[in-house]
Amino acid sequence: MRSAIHHQKAKKRGLWKKLVLFIMITGVIIAVIGVVAFKLMVARQDVSLLEEPLPAATIIYDQNKEEALRISPKKAEAVSYDSLPEELIEAVVAVEDKRFFEHKGTDLQGIGRAMVTNLTNGKKVQGASTITQQLAKNVFLSQERTWTRKWKELLLAEKIEKNYDKQQILTFYLNQIYFGEGAWGIKKASELYFGVPVNELSLTQSALLAGIVKAPSALSPYSHPEEAKARRNVVLKLMKDQGKIDQAAYEASVKEPLHIQSSKPSSSDAIKYPYFIDQVIREASQKYGLTENEVLHGGFRIYTTMDTKMQEAAEDVYSQDSLFPASSSDQLIQSGAVLVDPKDGGIRALIGGRGEQPFRGFNRAVQLKRQPGSTMKPISVYTPALERGYTPDSTLMDEPVNFGGYQPKNAGGSYHGEVSIYEALIHSYNVPAVSLLNEMGIDAGMEAAKRFGIELTDTDRTLGLALGGLQEGVSPLAMAEAFGVFANDGTRIPAHSISRIDSAEGETIAEYDSNVSVKVTEPVVARTMTAMLEGVVKEGTGDAASLGDRPVAGKTGTTEMPGTGGEGMKDNWFVGYTPQLVGAVWLGYDHTDTSHYLTTTSKAAAAVFQKLMSEALQDEPVMAFANMPAIAKKPKETGKAKEEKEDKKDKDKDKPKHEKPGKDKHKEDKKKGPGEEHRGKGKGKKDKNDDD
Repeated sequence: MRSAIHHQKAKKRGLWKKLVLFIMITGVIIAVIGVVAFKLMVARQDVSLLEEPLPAATIIYDQNKEEALRISPKKAEAVSYDSLPEELIEAVVAVEDKRFFEHKGTDLQGIGRAMVTNLTNGKKVQGASTITQQLAKNVFLSQERTWTRKWKELLLAEKIEKNYDKQQILTFYLNQIYFGEGAWGIKKASELYFGVPVNELSLTQSALLAGIVKAPSALSPYSHPEEAKARRNVVLKLMKDQGKIDQAAYEASVKEPLHIQSSKPSSSDAIKYPYFIDQVIREASQKYGLTENEVLHGGFRIYTTMDTKMQEAAEDVYSQDSLFPASSSDQLIQSGAVLVDPKDGGIRALIGGRGEQPFRGFNRAVQLKRQPGSTMKPISVYTPALERGYTPDSTLMDEPVNFGGYQPKNAGGSYHGEVSIYEALIHSYNVPAVSLLNEMGIDAGMEAAKRFGIELTDTDRTLGLALGGLQEGVSPLAMAEAFGVFANDGTRIPAHSISRIDSAEGETIAEYDSNVSVKVTEPVVARTMTAMLEGVVKEGTGDAASLGDRPVAGKTGTTEMPGTGGEGMKDNWFVGYTPQLVGAVWLGYDHTDTSHYLTTTSKAAAAVFQKLMSEALQDEPVMAFANMPAIAKKPKETGKAKEEKEDKKDKDKDKPKHEKPGKDKHKEDKKKGPGEEHRGKGKGKKDKNDDD
């Protein structure tokens, strides 16, 4: 019996040994097949395009899905490896791929290190792509984050390493990478930032360029010098830690200034629709997580909201110097403008500046932050007032006031006694607006501005909010989106330039959510505001924005330049709209001081708006605003009274101050709901017409 049991156990052990042996042999065969298959797949990769290292073109389509342009560095100039300074090579390797000269295209140690670091931090803080992989991705692949793309990247990196040596690979990489400010390749970057050939780059200059690669726009030493210097010093520390430079060289280098050229050269690599494309790249980064290099090199198909006819019309308008005020001899009066469809939030056209500008330079249509002046009155004062039961013919007092030391004044210092809300708005009287905000409570204005998409801070919680006296300011794009609420029956649609992004293979990797909208106010309130803002153009401060028979509504705005006795201004604004298009225009100096300020009224911005909208809407149907309420208007004045008002009418001067106002009035009136009309009391003598 025992013998039989022993025999069965021996038989089972034999079977197990055979099974294990079979599994091992099968595993070896699979591994061999896998290696052979991998080598065959690597061998099939074509990397000959590296001989002409042009990244894959990204194609931009307009709102009609017609190709508008292709983005590719067609003018990148190559340099040889012998032209690359040792410091530049070491800087790039130190920050981008410290084991570049040791691995065979894929750094397994780097992958493991990155995984541990990312797991430890609970998020992705470190990448593991080698320079060879980055080169493969930039030249041959689209940039979608998929396992398929990573696998292709691995195969290509292996093939590149088999066909080329490390010196060639690094040279290919530096010749085709984007360094910001329109500089494709290391040769162009060296000339643009430092005005020297590549072989003359110093240690600190090399470290600066190596650092820029991570985020060319955000780390541009022209636009973001502090960030660029901090990044350069990170590279220098890595070089020290990796034994590329000693402690003394490190300490001396981090103290050096940037050594960039005093003025940014114009980019000769002109790109079509540069400001709109700049916004596309910014939006792709902020909303969809794509880097600048990914967009520029990725072979994407990007479907945008651009109307090419409107964009070209806007660029033509901005090329006409005669439409803008005369500038000082050493600084150009700048401007930014944007046109947005209020029904879907699509940006139709965008202009970020005047004169020669490099690709991805400062975009004033979206990056500008300036006080909006009286263009804030409809948002922070009159909309919440209508929501609380005020009407256009509700009356307010325009007379001297003092709110705990804050004493707002009208332009020219005159007062007008009892005025209707409609009169106060179209003539841009300051005192009634501040008094009304005080009566409602500052929180009413803060809450309304938030609904309109205007970002405020606690420092804006002052009565100066009524006059656009914001600490950080707003951009033309933000104001266009906000005024789109009035044109769209009280609903705000987020402004955007991208509809969809497809990979080169046709896979959709990002898409705008067309269902995103914010109900800001009731349609009746929006239409009432439109009726009043139409009056601004027909008989108020915005008459220079008139489009003839085409209905248009809008608001002027200016901010005063301190120390000019009320005669100088920092900013001119006009934000307006027709039923199918919203436009926002800002004018001013980039650097305002006692020698550089505007002496024009808000009519200057209104005139640019008028030309911009006229050209953009040239082939569009004339549309009427829908079902606006009638507004009771006083009979037009004639004779001397009219002449006096016309003399004063073009003074468009906000005085948004940040003096600390007194405590908000918490009157019983402000608790009244819709339908309960509020009326100011008291009478006073009317005076000459004022503006912002």
